[in-house]
Amino acid sequence: MNLQNICLLFLVLLLLFINITQGQLEIGFYSQTCPDAESIVKSVVSEATLEDPTMPPALLRLHFHDCFVEGCDGSILIEDGADSERRAFGHEGLRGFEQIEKAKQEIETQCPGVVSCADIVAMAARDAVALARGPNYAVETGRRDGKVSSLKLASDMPDVNDSIETLKSKFKNKGLSNQELVILSGAHTIGTAACFFMPKRLYEFNETNDSDPQISPRFLPELRRMCPKNGDINARISMDLVTKDKFDDQIMRNIKKGFAVLASDARLYDDRLTKQVVDLYAEGSQFAQDFARAMVRMGRIGVKLGSNGHIRRICSAFN
Repeated sequence: MNLQNICLLFLVLLLLFINITQGQLEIGFYSQTCPDAESIVKSVVSEATLEDPTMPPALLRLHFHDCFVEGCDGSILIEDGADSERRAFGHEGLRGFEQIEKAKQEIETQCPGVVSCADIVAMAARDAVALARGPNYAVETGRRDGKVSSLKLASDMPDVNDSIETLKSKFKNKGLSNQELVILSGAHTIGTAACFFMPKRLYEFNETNDSDPQISPRFLPELRRMCPKNGDINARISMDLVTKDKFDDQIMRNIKKGFAVLASDARLYDDRLTKQVVDLYAEGSQFAQDFARAMVRMGRIGVKLGSNGHIRRICSAFN
């Protein structure tokens, strides 16, 4: 074998090694190694939703919160004491951990050490959206589970009281556009929020206004009735009071009319660029299709691939 052929062979082997160690996301990643993985996740999510109809927004939120800290790597699932990522203030009220663990256990009986918890979170969110009558979309898989989970890293999470500039900055830092900020905020079309997040917006907004000026005068009394001052902070209200548990674009019309429940949703109308996007979807543009695309994009944030991560045996603990 001459020197040219040796160099060519070396290059091929090097590229193969890089592909193995780095990996890549792809649709159907487990089609050969664990062909029933996706159907198992779908079955667990469906069963959980029958028992608790509020489960779809919980699983959708879990995926979002996972991706916005260390990336979509299952770090939100780790239960490792008070310093775990999931103990951060911004993750208050997260649910769905038991369902992810159940899916993992069932998959492990068929394909031990093959399917990551991070991928299960992403697949569960997709199935949750579909069960809420939202769009069906294909999830790219091949993520590895991260080896870090720290409360200190959770400052990247968007906060309900963030300004629009802060929200735009946090999404930009994750590689997401202003349009994707609006689209992904549209996930609030389903699910509830605790009154815990409402006092500042309803009673102590700033030195000039007791309440957020973006709240319609027709809507303010209703919000205050549902979340009275010094009332039960654990009481929950729907984030879309019009169509509630149905996944649709009504949330955009709510924001436009001043009927947004969450302060962060209302802030989308404070900025010229995000306001234009809200108006676009409020007028009937293809929100569902764009939401599906945005979820796929979000699912790529900070993923661990190949040897950069591992496959946990159980989702709540490092190996």
